[in-house]
Amino acid sequence: MRALVFETFGGPLDVREVPIPDPAPGGVVVRVGASGICRSDWHAWQGHDRDVVLPHVPGHELAGTVAAIGAEVRGWSVGDRVTAPFVNACGRCAQCAAGDHQVCARQTQPGFTHWGSLAEFVALDAADVNLVAVPAGLNLATAAALGCRYATAFRAVVQVAQVRAGEWVAVHGCGGVGLSAVQVAVAAGARVVAVDVNPAALDLARALGAEHAVDGTDDVPAAVAALTGGGVSVSLDALGAAVTCRNSVLSLRPRGRHVQVGLLPPRQGRPELPMDRVVALELQVLGSHGMAAHAYPELLGLIAAGRLDPGRLVTRTLSLDDAGPALAEVGRAPGIAVVTSF
Repeated sequence: MRALVFETFGGPLDVREVPIPDPAPGGVVVRVGASGICRSDWHAWQGHDRDVVLPHVPGHELAGTVAAIGAEVRGWSVGDRVTAPFVNACGRCAQCAAGDHQVCARQTQPGFTHWGSLAEFVALDAADVNLVAVPAGLNLATAAALGCRYATAFRAVVQVAQVRAGEWVAVHGCGGVGLSAVQVAVAAGARVVAVDVNPAALDLARALGAEHAVDGTDDVPAAVAALTGGGVSVSLDALGAAVTCRNSVLSLRPRGRHVQVGLLPPRQGRPELPMDRVVALELQVLGSHGMAAHAYPELLGLIAAGRLDPGRLVTRTLSLDDAGPALAEVGRAPGIAVVTSF
């Protein structure tokens, strides 16, 4: 199969022929119809993820059709249209028994623990636990975003932050996750302040319903406080950087909720959080890591009802031959880029 491969961290990204994977007994191999290019893939390429072993094929945000199934798979057949959360849960640990598959103790992640989906085929583990059926009316380019960025934002806003209608919400970082969070929060009835350094990303955030846009190079907490009359009830760091994490916490009003969604690789520096403020204002500091496959019906129902439209965030479709440059420059162009031609 053709796949995007790197042999050194931060090194060349080349498309080449590699062997097609075989399914594990409980897993499947999916013929990839679409694969998003995400900032997490950039982290893998840069060597920020300890699970990545070289040479490596990145990619974890995917949709496609089942091409081969393991002997123990019961719920899926060749030809089924599927996506999957980027956290592939084992289905057997204590966390999985509690329904918390997104923090599975024995999780695997395509594009990190093994070769990923910027390829013609990808192997996924524990298929009966992790696969999600893609409805007939949903195209694969849109469905791919449900594997990571859109579903991650949905759970962070709706299930972790528990955003309520009328609340002020700040979204720090308007990449794929952040823009998804803007759309989801607006659909929940929240008033949204979008923060980014890219004017084009802020324009797209406004188009998705953000009421205000703040230049991330300004004094962000002061600007957010002025726009919202004292700070927001919910603040999400959707980028994952020391400055956005700190700004997110400082943007909160008393008893506000900070949700950390973007990855914070230690190699890029750890944020200095104002814990005195957390105590004095009784703030909540929460983490959010993907979404379990069993939680997808609520999201898919809202998409089917027209209340959410992740397709508006897909701004570019690419060939696999264009994936390397797009991965190297991830975050420069607004919206979500998806490889649809392999």
